[in-house]
Amino acid sequence: MRVIFMGTPDFSVPVLEALVDAGHEIAAVYCQPPRPAGRGKKERPSPVQQRAEALGLPVRHPVSLKDEDEQAAFAALDADVAVVVAYGLILPIPVLHAPKRGCLNIHASLLPRWRGAAPIHRAIMAGDAVTGVCIMQMEAGLDTGPVLLREALPIGAEETTGELHDRLSDLGARLVVEALERLDDLITQEQPSDGVTYAAKIDKSEARVDWSKPADEVCNLIRGLSPAPGAWCMIGDERIKLLGARVSEESGAPGQLLDGFTVACGTGSVVITKAQRAGKKPMPAEDVLKGLQARDLI
Repeated sequence: MRVIFMGTPDFSVPVLEALVDAGHEIAAVYCQPPRPAGRGKKERPSPVQQRAEALGLPVRHPVSLKDEDEQAAFAALDADVAVVVAYGLILPIPVLHAPKRGCLNIHASLLPRWRGAAPIHRAIMAGDAVTGVCIMQMEAGLDTGPVLLREALPIGAEETTGELHDRLSDLGARLVVEALERLDDLITQEQPSDGVTYAAKIDKSEARVDWSKPADEVCNLIRGLSPAPGAWCMIGDERIKLLGARVSEESGAPGQLLDGFTVACGTGSVVITKAQRAGKKPMPAEDVLKGLQARDLI
C-alpha cells in the first residue's frame, strides 16, 4: 500500500521500520520539527526524522496541519492510508479524510481505557495488571474511533514505563502490519461507553514521592515515572531520582530508611532498586546511598 507515516519519538521508530520491511511504499514521513536540545541548544531532529532520513525516505515536519496549503500538500500524496503513532499534532478533518482508507492510529492501551497523551505512564501508575495496543480508525474525537485490532499485554510487577514502552512499541509495529494486510476483512468495533479513562499528560508536580501513601501506590508512581520525568525525594539536602522499585513487607515511620535502600511508607515499604544522584548516571540504589549520611527521606 502507499502509506503516509506520521510519528515523532522513539516509540514510533519500530513501526516505521516494520512498514518498510513489509514492503509498503512510504509516500512521506511526517514528524515534529527539530527542537533545541543539549547544552548548546542546537536543533536536533526527532528519532523518526533521523531514522527516515537514514532509510532515504522523504520527511516533512510542518509546525501545524491547519493551513490549507499543508492540507493540500498532504492530499496530493494520494496515499491509500496514513499510519499515525505518537505524532504530536492534531489532525484536522481534511487530513483525516485525505487518504483513501483514512488514518489508522496505534494507541498504547486497551481502549477506551487510557485515552490521551500518557497511556503507558498512567497504566503503571494506576496499578493496572494488563495493558495492550489498539489499532484504531481515527476520527475527530480524542482516541474515540472504532478499533480494528487489539492485543493485550501483561505488565510485570517491577516493570517500568521505559521497559513497557519498548514492548508496546514492538507489539504496535506487528499489529499495524497485520492490520494493513487484513484491512479489507477486518470488522471495526465501536468503543464501549463504559470504562472510559483519560491519560493526562504527566506534570512534573506529580513526581515528588509522598511516603505517607501505601507502598503499592509509591511503587507504582516510581515505576510509572521511570525513566522520565522520574519520581524523586530528598535525602538530606540532595534531590535523588528514583527509577526502580518493588514492594516490601517491612514497616516503619513513613520516609524512614530501613535496611539498605528500603523505605517505609504509610503501609508497608518499598525497596528502591535503581536511583540517580544529580549530575550522575543511573545506578544500583545501594551505590547511590554510599556517602550519603542522612537516615531519613523527605
